[in-house]
Amino acid sequence: MKIAYLGIDLLKPVLDCLLAEGCQVLKLFTCPVDNVTETNTAVIRAAEERGIPYTLGRITAGDLDGLAAQGCELLVCAGYYYRVPVTDAFPMVNFHPTPLPLGRGSWPMPRLILEGAEYGGVTAHRMAADFDTGDILLWERFPLDERENHGTYMEKVYERVPAMVRGLVHDLPGVLAEARPQGAGDYWPLPGEEDWTVAPDMDAARADRVLRAFYGYECVYRDGGRRTELIGGRVVFGDPAGRRFPLRGGYVEAERVRELD
Repeated sequence: MKIAYLGIDLLKPVLDCLLAEGCQVLKLFTCPVDNVTETNTAVIRAAEERGIPYTLGRITAGDLDGLAAQGCELLVCAGYYYRVPVTDAFPMVNFHPTPLPLGRGSWPMPRLILEGAEYGGVTAHRMAADFDTGDILLWERFPLDERENHGTYMEKVYERVPAMVRGLVHDLPGVLAEARPQGAGDYWPLPGEEDWTVAPDMDAARADRVLRAFYGYECVYRDGGRRTELIGGRVVFGDPAGRRFPLRGGYVEAERVRELD
C-alpha cells in the first residue's frame, strides 16, 4: 500500500508498524522540535535509511495533490504539530493517544494523570477539518495504574499500535465502512508552565502527580523568583530538611537539572 506519513518520534511505533506491514511511504512529513524532550531524529533516520523523501515543512494542499498523483492510498498522521488540509482523494487517518472523544487536543496525556483518570487509550480516526473530531475507525482503552507516568502511559499506547495498524492496512475498506461518529467531546487546551510547575509550599502528593504527568519532559521548580528546570523528576516522601528541592512532606530528585533564572 502506498502511503504518506506525518509525525515525530513520540508515536514512531506507528511508522515502524506500517513499514513492517509492507507499506511504501511516498513521503514523510515531520516538523521542527527541540530534540531535547521532543525529537524527530528517529523518524528522519528511518526515512534516510529507506530512501524516503522527507520534509520539515508544513504540509499543503499542493502536497496532497502531488501524493494523489503518485497513487497514494492512505495518509497516516501520528503526532504532527500542524493543521492538515483534508482531501477526499485518499483516506486520511490520525492516531490519537486517548480514547476519543475523551481528550481531544495536542497533548492530553498529562491531564489524564493529573486528574487521576481511571482509563486511557488510543484511537485511530478519520481526519476532519476540526482537530480530533473525525469518525472513529479503531479504538482501544486501557486502565491507568496508581503510579502511572507519561512514559508508562505511552508504553501502553505502543503495545496496542501493532494490531491497530495491521487491521487498518489489511482491511482498510472494511475499517472505513465501520466508521462511527465520535459524539460530543471537549477540546483540552495545551498545558502551560503553571501546569508543570512545583514549589516548596506544594504538598508532596500533588507535586508527585505533576512530575508523573510530565515525566520525561521539562518541569519547573519555582522558589520565589528562582526557576529551575527538572527533567526526569520524582518525589521522595519524607523529611525535606537540607534538600535542594523541598516540598511539604517530601522533596524532588531529578535526572537532569538546569537553572533558568
